Amino acid sequence: MDSKKRSVIYILPNIFTASSIFAGVVSIINSINGEFAIASWLIVLALIFDGLDGRVARLTNTCSRFGVEFDSLADLVAFGVAPAILLYMYAGHEFARFGIVTASLFVIFGAIRLARFNVMTAQSEPSVFIGVPIPTAAVFISILVLLFQKYNFFHQCFLLLPIASILVSLLMVSNIRYPSFKKINPSKPYTLRLFILLLCIAFGIFVYPIEGFALIVTLYIFYGLIRATLHLTRRRVK
Repeated sequence: MDSKKRSVIYILPNIFTASSIFAGVVSIINSINGEFAIASWLIVLALIFDGLDGRVARLTNTCSRFGVEFDSLADLVAFGVAPAILLYMYAGHEFARFGIVTASLFVIFGAIRLARFNVMTAQSEPSVFIGVPIPTAAVFISILVLLFQKYNFFHQCFLLLPIASILVSLLMVSNIRYPSFKKINPSKPYTLRLFILLLCIAFGIFVYPIEGFALIVTLYIFYGLIRATLHLTRRRVK
């Protein structure tokens, strides 16, 4: 492969990373303008770009230290600042200083989560995540906003949004383990079952996009909490 083609391949994953930043910035602008549904879905779009950049880098063998740092900065914008602004503009401003603190904690703990991830993983991909990944936390916030907009009865418990944000912020810097799907081996015999499961999930999300994403993200977050609780219970029993 000549150097020109090689340079293009190296740029490709960074294009997806830049797209993630762009989606995050446009999400912030829409949040400021009161277009909360668009802002929420742009965070989900940023998640898709974020998933593509790493996978493209691994498939093309173009992983680099620059790419890792660029990806972390992109994550802080798209999954730290963007959901924090969304949260504050949609509900946080109604709680005065408490709303400011809630949004700030999400960004600060998200930055800590990213820094710890970079230090702990170095060049190797983790088999599990320590703490909730910041993209999951961001999508959790954006989907909550979409649920509140779609179902009016949620407005009776508006305080749930900042409380949920604080909870997921704490989970980002916790030591609770969450599964990583980056090392799924396509050659294993259960691949067909996994494909069928993913296909069913995709169709479910297509029919009920907000509820589907909400269910998946909520189950993922509570999986770690339940697993950690069971682990602590077993240790005490022993």
